[in-house]
Amino acid sequence: MGVCGSLFQPWKCLVVVSLRLLFLVPTGVPVRSGDATFPKAMDNVTVRQGESATLRCTIDNRVTRVAWLNRSTILYAGNDKWCLDPRVVLLSNTQTQYSIEIQNVDVYDEGPYTCSVQTDNHPKTSRVHLIVQVSPKIVEISSDISINEGNNISLTCIATGRPEPTVTWRHISPKAVGFVSEDEYLEIQGITREQSGDYECSASNDVAAPVVRRVKVTVNYPPYISEAKGTGVPVGQKGTLQCEASAVPSAEFQWYKDDKRLVEGKKGVKVENRPFLSKLIFFNVSEHDYGNYTCVASNKLGHTNASLTLFELNEPTSSTLLQEVKTTALTPWKGPGAVSEVNNSTSRRAGCIWLLPLLVLHLLLKF
Repeated sequence: MGVCGSLFQPWKCLVVVSLRLLFLVPTGVPVRSGDATFPKAMDNVTVRQGESATLRCTIDNRVTRVAWLNRSTILYAGNDKWCLDPRVVLLSNTQTQYSIEIQNVDVYDEGPYTCSVQTDNHPKTSRVHLIVQVSPKIVEISSDISINEGNNISLTCIATGRPEPTVTWRHISPKAVGFVSEDEYLEIQGITREQSGDYECSASNDVAAPVVRRVKVTVNYPPYISEAKGTGVPVGQKGTLQCEASAVPSAEFQWYKDDKRLVEGKKGVKVENRPFLSKLIFFNVSEHDYGNYTCVASNKLGHTNASLTLFELNEPTSSTLLQEVKTTALTPWKGPGAVSEVNNSTSRRAGCIWLLPLLVLHLLLKF
């Protein structure tokens, strides 16, 4: 139902019928235009939902009676308001213009409006069509989803608005933002771990800014170990074996030496686990600690393992270090213009020792 609808008091019904019969719109007769230039209403009026719509009709001094109608319902007749809707108000009623305003327009106000005038006992009409635009709104969208790699998914994004909005899906990932499809429904066959992340649904119709909602897609996959390297450590030093694994859900780690599982809390050994990393730490490596170790990463979808070796690394002996220090101290710098400080100081001390006896002898000869 348009503006007002049938909101008249019973006693006005007779007056309404009389108006229709006398000079407005005969019941059952299509609305028609009079002269090519008179009366003249506006072209189609387009407004956004919630705004105000102004309907104007150009007239002249030949007009004796005027009225605005919504379909067959009288809104205003002259200065008299026939509609109980408080949103409909009279803007002007002059010898040149007859106009009304519909405030806070809604979608049910859309439709034809008729300006009807009486001149020389001949009614003339002109029609204007009110078009109401509605901003896009997403009324239904899929919930966040968790799915195993290789399965199929279907995402839904239903939007309303006038004109009908365009719905676009995009994949938002750390690597890039990629266009996926232009449809309310997004189908992905055999999803991969690279296709996990946020999927953005955008609805737009140029009436207002696009409306955006997101769906988070989590792709589960079994662990794979990306890095596991052995290391060499001298006896009595601290050593660490490290194992990195990628998995969704996060992997759980276990450590084995040969076929024996290492239990947390073993003296001198500690296991540190993070979501994608596990460390086996030896605080004081002994001969018994050297050997082959196995890192096992597992989640509900599967498991994988990698072998690492903790091997002995010989430390330099004290005699070797002393020899290196002596060699370094006694080796003169061979660069351009270099002077050996060791040789120069030795030469200066030797010169002083030989001069001392000569000085003593010289003093004895004087006496």
